[in-house]
Amino acid sequence: MIETLQRLKTTYSITVSLNPSIRTRIEQIPDTAWIPIVYPDGGKGEVASCAYLTGRGHHGLPPVTVRLIVRRTRLTGDQAALFPDWRHHAFVTNRSEPAVVVDAEHRRHAVVELSIRDLKEGAGLSHVPSGHFSANGAWLACVVLAHNLIRWTTYLGDPASRHRLTVARTVRTQHVAIPGRLVNRAGRLTLRLPTNWPWAEQFIRTLTRLRDIPQLC
Repeated sequence: MIETLQRLKTTYSITVSLNPSIRTRIEQIPDTAWIPIVYPDGGKGEVASCAYLTGRGHHGLPPVTVRLIVRRTRLTGDQAALFPDWRHHAFVTNRSEPAVVVDAEHRRHAVVELSIRDLKEGAGLSHVPSGHFSANGAWLACVVLAHNLIRWTTYLGDPASRHRLTVARTVRTQHVAIPGRLVNRAGRLTLRLPTNWPWAEQFIRTLTRLRDIPQLC
């Protein structure tokens, strides 16, 4: 795969398993090569970069030297006794930027994967209806539309959500599937929310922000 990506001049960043060969290469990285990175509270993280010979001539293919970037993390403070040793995560890449930059962007893959999971579980992509291509294509279009509506509603209605991933199930619980009642009083429609609804204030703030968006037509 790496040979194909290089032949096509494609930039790649691929997570690799910590097999014995890679573990041996990680152990050879000197302590001076590790660079501290910003890591969540309660933990410590460092990254390092080195060359790694992959392929080993298997399947008749020549070995290829790639760039191996390793991130090691461990707990600090009172929790350090739970996991006192370094935990390693490694990936190979052909990018030439500093290891800290490449690692930060590689970690964003996890955010993309969470969004894909929400597309399957939250918007219904996992329930593709049949073995017919046209039916599945129509279902996919509806799923993507629903997913995007959920994301835009959350993004525009709650600015704080831009710094976290809000899944579709949460949006349905807090903003859509509300056991409220629409009351008509003197020709004016009023939405009555249930008493002690835990997300009432958040719902009203979100609804107000969405209503304040200028009309396009």
